[in-house]
Amino acid sequence: MGLTLGWDASGADLHVMAWLGDAQGFALRDHWWLSTVLHEGAKRLAVVVYLALIWMAVSPWGPWRQVPRLQRLEVVVGITLSLLLISSLKRISLTSCPWELQSFGGAATYISHWSWGTSDGGSGHCFPGGHASSAMAFLAMTLPWLASQQAQEKRKGWVWLGAIVLAGLFLGAAQTLRGAHYPSHSAWTALICAATAWANHQVFQRLQQSNPRLPA
Repeated sequence: MGLTLGWDASGADLHVMAWLGDAQGFALRDHWWLSTVLHEGAKRLAVVVYLALIWMAVSPWGPWRQVPRLQRLEVVVGITLSLLLISSLKRISLTSCPWELQSFGGAATYISHWSWGTSDGGSGHCFPGGHASSAMAFLAMTLPWLASQQAQEKRKGWVWLGAIVLAGLFLGAAQTLRGAHYPSHSAWTALICAATAWANHQVFQRLQQSNPRLPA
């Protein structure tokens, strides 16, 4: 969090976007790989994975049959809460995307995303980064395994954590290159999803501890 706050305070967001775009906009905005594969394609894949996890929480198959029911439920609830929180914050945010700034051919003026209730003259609803949450929301999937006392399960959690964070970085970077999000937007998405996953894990742990007769 300290690094993200420092990045925010330094004004580095604008420096990065100025390096990537100009008064004519962002050259990579409609790049096929960034817009079709890493944006639309990744979003569809995330939906498929999310729906598959919901299905396996109810009717597990393969390796998921070995995962306790409560743990499967924790994963689905954590991911859902992360997606809902990011979506809700975006809905009330008046911060516009970088490509809407006057500096890049748009109509908006730069206003910090912490200036809640202050319009920048654009369409808003751009903070935090929604696309990065297509990966970062799945951080909730790692905690049950990371918290395990079994070395093999813990290693599995670390592998998933690395893959999810790497995917989130790629998706966030793709949107920055297109001019859709400042780097800090994706960083805050990661922090929000991580905090949501942790809080969700604590609730499920306490639920299990206070009700030991619940089916695992």
